[in-house]
Amino acid sequence: MPVFRFAPSPNGYLHLGHAFSALLNEQAARACGGRLLLRIEDIDGARCRPEFEAAIHEDLRWLGLTFDPELRRQSDRLDAYRAALDRLDRMGLIYPSFDSRTDIARMVTDRENNDGARWPRDPDGAPLYPGQDRILSPAERERRMGQGQPYSLRLDMAAALARVPHLAWQEEGKGAEQQIVADPATWGDVVLARKDTPASYHLAVVIDDAAQGVTHVVRGTDLYPSTAVHRLLQALLDLPAPVYRHHRLILDGDGRKLSKSTKATALRDLRRAGATSADIRTMVGF
Repeated sequence: MPVFRFAPSPNGYLHLGHAFSALLNEQAARACGGRLLLRIEDIDGARCRPEFEAAIHEDLRWLGLTFDPELRRQSDRLDAYRAALDRLDRMGLIYPSFDSRTDIARMVTDRENNDGARWPRDPDGAPLYPGQDRILSPAERERRMGQGQPYSLRLDMAAALARVPHLAWQEEGKGAEQQIVADPATWGDVVLARKDTPASYHLAVVIDDAAQGVTHVVRGTDLYPSTAVHRLLQALLDLPAPVYRHHRLILDGDGRKLSKSTKATALRDLRRAGATSADIRTMVGF
């Protein structure tokens, strides 16, 4: 049976973009007689709050959406993420990086000034990690970790791609299914966990989708480039690959995607202003 999921993070209130994605997942699941799951991606303990999760459930009920009774929270899945990291570690594919974002920015600026060329960026525009901690000796890594130095766990992209050099995913939409060649190298040595976050979005999402038997992932085009990393992790961890569909984004009046960080108008505020659930569906094109 086809399985779809809507997976919001309780770090703010849902807006029109969330409503659009949730409604698309419901529509797709209903069209093929599939299941629709709700997953709460609350792994970021610093920003996720119970009141935001309560608001998510309230907003989704107001929209008239119903989900499978199975509700999963990332905060209950930490052991699964650790097991995946341990497996990648045994394969020699991850390493601790002790450089902060400030350190990386300084190193990149120095190299750009010395070389006179722009340092490569990932699809989100962040500079690729220069990778000097990749060659630290095991003894040096243990010494720094023993001192309590903060670190991130990064994927050794070159070593990972040596194991699975050819990757692709199935993309639905525009009337046909396409095979998209995945190029995770554009992300460099991505972070898979941090001291304050036991798993990155990249790692947690592939582990959870596989555990829940998700067969179809319907999400925004802003996550299209990330699919290359997800396909790599699925291949390394022997996880099934769902079919993907990346939908258009709902934009604000300035042409920017709606975001909690930019204080996009929340569904609850629209409701308080008199909007109905039918109005919301009309506003997002349903």
